[in-house]
Amino acid sequence: MCRTGHTSRNEETMQAIGLTQYGDPGTLHPVQLPDPHAGPGEVRIRVRAAAVNPVDAIIRSGGFAGKDGEITDPIVPGMDVAGTIDEIGPDQPDGFALSLGDPVIGFVVPEGSHGGYSELIVLPAESVTGMPPNIGYTEGASFLSNALTAEITLEELALEPGSTLAVTGATGAVGGYLVELAARRGLSVIADAPLKDQALVRSFGAAVILDRDADFVTGVLAATDGRGADALADAAILTNAVLGAVRDGGQIAFYLPTSVTPGRDIRVFSSYVMRSNRRHDAIQRLARAVERNELTTRIAATYPAAHAASAHKRLEQGGLRGRLILEF
Repeated sequence: MCRTGHTSRNEETMQAIGLTQYGDPGTLHPVQLPDPHAGPGEVRIRVRAAAVNPVDAIIRSGGFAGKDGEITDPIVPGMDVAGTIDEIGPDQPDGFALSLGDPVIGFVVPEGSHGGYSELIVLPAESVTGMPPNIGYTEGASFLSNALTAEITLEELALEPGSTLAVTGATGAVGGYLVELAARRGLSVIADAPLKDQALVRSFGAAVILDRDADFVTGVLAATDGRGADALADAAILTNAVLGAVRDGGQIAFYLPTSVTPGRDIRVFSSYVMRSNRRHDAIQRLARAVERNELTTRIAATYPAAHAASAHKRLEQGGLRGRLILEF
């Protein structure tokens, strides 16, 4: 592996926040790991901020199938990072224009000790783009994986402008970006929200807002004259309870593995954003949308990285209207 340019770090190890046994938030603690280095087509980021996502809690608890056995090396969660380019490997892809010291955001596919809760992270250059200049590191780490989840969903659904998209969990991170990005595509969005958050969801661009405490299917059918939505993005993971909101021959996007088969010629899209980690076009497009103030960033709270356990405890309490961020 090759190092290009000067880097200010001389240590051979870095600090990360990881776990050596699966369990509750208290399993997270500082760990020392070897410094990673950028290989061909890769860059290294000096991390300043990393988001705490629900996926991180699933990793921490051993909730992924096949990922709950004995831990031999520390496991480090984290999918969203913001920081500065610290090292550049050779053989960069066409169009690569980043330099040492540039502020960037990156999408991480966590695997073993490779995760975003780290002082340093090496990523494919396609997973990284320049940080929007109108935001800071905490905001930069707050949106990418969730907005990319929404963007890939909308690409897959391929709805024509004027079509109706129903969204559950519109006050959450993925749900909120589904509403924003769908509205920008000219879709008519029906979304649910508690009364206190309805103004927020309306600001995202929802055409119809349903009371979170009312029956979602009944509300969607009423808003579509009994026909049902052309597609449903089930960000709240309600599955069977909301199948009736979709018209015959429509589409549903699910965000966790499920065996649900809705019938009625409804097509199911199972979203798995980690397959899109090299979608540089989409990553760059979302960053530029934030730069143009077309896509919002929302921070619920920030924590020093060493207090990751506290951040995970807060995540498990629910009710957040924005991302929790770890600062390095």
